[in-house]
Amino acid sequence: MTLPLHDKVALVTGAGKNIGRTIALTLARDGAAIVVNGRSDKGAVDAVVAEIEAAGGRAMAAMGDVSDPAVPPRLAAEAAAKFGGVDILVSNAGLRRQTSFLDMSFDEWREIMAVALDGAFLLGKAIVPQMVARGGGAFVALSGISTHVGTPNRCHVSASKSGLEGLMRALAVELAPHKITCNALAPGAIDTARGASAGPAPANRVNRPIPLKRFGTVEEIAAMVRLLVGPEGTFITGQTIHVNGGEFLT
Repeated sequence: MTLPLHDKVALVTGAGKNIGRTIALTLARDGAAIVVNGRSDKGAVDAVVAEIEAAGGRAMAAMGDVSDPAVPPRLAAEAAAKFGGVDILVSNAGLRRQTSFLDMSFDEWREIMAVALDGAFLLGKAIVPQMVARGGGAFVALSGISTHVGTPNRCHVSASKSGLEGLMRALAVELAPHKITCNALAPGAIDTARGASAGPAPANRVNRPIPLKRFGTVEEIAAMVRLLVGPEGTFITGQTIHVNGGEFLT
């Protein structure tokens, strides 16, 4: 049986762990060749590549900070050299910090904005021409529930994700003639491992008002990305898809 993504190439940023890793594995399982990006943890990225290859898939590691203007063009060139170009772009890279507005420096504000929002812009500039040349594609940016409900100590994260959603809406219209869909996906509370830079979990994390009474899984987020970028998702564009167990209702 031909796998539904057998002729596709996907670049997934922040793919060494948690949601990004699971997205990469899910798309590979359906046949896509995966460009696995990470900023600094090459061991984690190499492990994802090895896991994909061990299952019979195709993958390559592509390290680099996507907020650096020189990196996305290099990633695009490496993907083209290895796999011929990219059809699916998943902009998942982001930094999680807990800092009050009154204590936040402009440098920290810019660092958070640069990775999530500038990174998506730079990646799009580098990858979209490949999608156009290949006859279409799918661009998904990972947003989050905090930008919709307001979360203390994360105004920079919320602002960056709001920007991502606006970017996807604008690009959905602009790139539609090229058969490129653009969507944002906003996870709610997901059961992932928190990095040290994210700080301690908020005190109310366990008692959040989630109607389904549980946290989501990384597999559930990856499944929605898979829907958006696959043949079943080609009429979905310009949307923010919420996967949050009912915690936020549009």
